[in-house]
Amino acid sequence: MSIPPRSSWRRRALWVVGTVGAVLLAGGSLAAGAVFESPTALAASASATPTPTPTPDPRPVAESPVPANGIRQCSVADAASDPLLHTLQARVVNAQTGELLYDRDSTHPAATASNLKLITAAAALETFGPDFRISTPVMEGSDPGTIVLVGQGDMTLSRMPSGQESVYPGAAHLDALAAAVQKAWTAAGHTEAISRIILDSSAFTGETWLPSWDTKGMREGYQSHVTALQVDADRFYPANEYSPRGSDPVSRAGEAFASYFPGATTSLGTAPEDAEQLAAVESPPVSALVEYMLRYSDNMIAESLGRLVAIEEGAGSTFAALADGIPAALDPIGIDTSDLTIVDGSGLSALNAVPNSYFTKLLRGIELGEIDMPSILEGLPVAGETGTLRYDSRFSGDAEVATGHVRAKTGWIQTAYTLSGVIDADDGTTLIFSIYALGDEPLPSTTAHAVDMLATGFYRCGNTLSNM
Repeated sequence: MSIPPRSSWRRRALWVVGTVGAVLLAGGSLAAGAVFESPTALAASASATPTPTPTPDPRPVAESPVPANGIRQCSVADAASDPLLHTLQARVVNAQTGELLYDRDSTHPAATASNLKLITAAAALETFGPDFRISTPVMEGSDPGTIVLVGQGDMTLSRMPSGQESVYPGAAHLDALAAAVQKAWTAAGHTEAISRIILDSSAFTGETWLPSWDTKGMREGYQSHVTALQVDADRFYPANEYSPRGSDPVSRAGEAFASYFPGATTSLGTAPEDAEQLAAVESPPVSALVEYMLRYSDNMIAESLGRLVAIEEGAGSTFAALADGIPAALDPIGIDTSDLTIVDGSGLSALNAVPNSYFTKLLRGIELGEIDMPSILEGLPVAGETGTLRYDSRFSGDAEVATGHVRAKTGWIQTAYTLSGVIDADDGTTLIFSIYALGDEPLPSTTAHAVDMLATGFYRCGNTLSNM
């Protein structure tokens, strides 16, 4: 069932369906001798004067100084000093108590690479709820024999025949949409054939490719131009995850749809404001889109969700709108967004900047159930097993011991390797962590293994992790 769009969408005739979920963030708990992620707990602890306790493991000084809760002597100093990490930023928190166990410049905003998708996912879930689906409608045109295919950001819409799956499980199919349109066209009493198809991609405006993106993304199959109308995220081969992409997604979608209407021509345009809808198909729910996006680091789903959030927030429909739209969507969660610099939705730009501490606060809230977004945890790749952590190069060699115990979002751009997620540590402790390896020049691929080794050190140490 369709629901009317908010006012910011009306002028672009966005027809979307779904429900808006409410997300609540409960306050953090307070335990003696802990440095907490919760701002409330930090404010409370600042008013007390703790009694110093001699310890060989000085605790990190974060938002306020608090004595250590026990002695911790398990060091990751060797892994952290690996020159492959270049400039290291990192943060590790005990998920249950909120105590900050390890801190390396973790409150400093820096390039996130694809870890930014965690923020895009949270913004989309907070804005639309897990059950929201993106609709792709076809409207009647104003001229005889004319229909309008309206793109609204469903990157998963597929040109593969119904019954065959693209890389996106449960995607809607163009042939089903075309069949529904033909049926509705006849039922509406039209005797003429459909001879012209207008392609409406006006939901997203402005540039389609950022200057700070590397154009090899199209060739290597992990990024296409950002348009509201496309099929299979503009892959040449819909069933190939890393298929090369083109530079004109709208035309590819139009040609594929027109193939179901012999003799029909295509042109760019917009749907009439009072147009009648003939038919529509819907994407998988946002929860499923988020899980796929995080597991396989799908940039196009991320860019679409980020743009839809910005539109819903009234910030606009361009790349620039994400800077205000995404933080505004995140504000109700209750984590300070003032240090976030958002340039895109996927993390491909090196100009994005987020502190590690934002990721650990967000993930801890989700892990504890205080932020009701289980699909984010479900989507995290598992070390050595699923998604972008399933490759032989990840958690190999001495890091193999952590296989199956680290669930984390990967990230890579030329000057950064990142990893943020949850560790089920060897001692039974659940840790929340975020690692950035940052460089001024392109980093070698072996930096990923150095990141994995540091995460493995966190896994081995658990709650005895030393900050030395």
